[in-house]
Amino acid sequence: MTTSTPSAEPTPANAPTPAPAPATRAERTRAVQPVLEKLFELYPHLFGAEFLPLKLGIFQELLAKHPEHFQRDSLKAALGVHTRSTRYLQSVAAGKQRHGLDGVAVEPVAPEHVYLSLVELFRRRQARSKDDLKPKLRTQLIAAFETSGLTRQEYLAKVPANDPEALALLEDALAECDEKLARQEALCRAFDASGKTVEKFVDMYGLHPRDVNAALARRRQH
Repeated sequence: MTTSTPSAEPTPANAPTPAPAPATRAERTRAVQPVLEKLFELYPHLFGAEFLPLKLGIFQELLAKHPEHFQRDSLKAALGVHTRSTRYLQSVAAGKQRHGLDGVAVEPVAPEHVYLSLVELFRRRQARSKDDLKPKLRTQLIAAFETSGLTRQEYLAKVPANDPEALALLEDALAECDEKLARQEALCRAFDASGKTVEKFVDMYGLHPRDVNAALARRRQH
């Protein structure tokens, strides 16, 4: 078999220039560092020691309020680096409220944004860890689902469906949540049938008052 070798002929002058390799995360950060520093200077309560989820539309507000400091393309790139940072994703995953430039909380983070942040943080951590971090993610997804106040169908309708692996993890979490809710409902029925106070009921069955009170509280909410 004849092995071909790369041509030694020079590239024609009119040949298209190869596209540059995509910038690394570190290179992107360095490129927008002056803009990030100006954002920190102007709004340390949003871009300082603690990152807070940003109000939707804050990009346009920054451009309108500080035309002398920010250009559209560089500000867009800087906010992209900021909102993809691990620290920012952690604040979104924690379910903190979105904030405006004045530092006032204006709206909750959408459930699908919390979900996406949790999944992305899991992937970054799993890539650096030899341990299986899926159980921790499952617990976080359960908490996020319960906090959302949505039904299973409503929640699944909001999250992106283009990532089978992430959806499988979510389905596992929701299945565990269904089992938890079934146990709570059974506990409530047993409590009602006992005719006892919470204190006597938990003592009779060797339960923890926290678990019974949580089940009763959930029933009152629904």
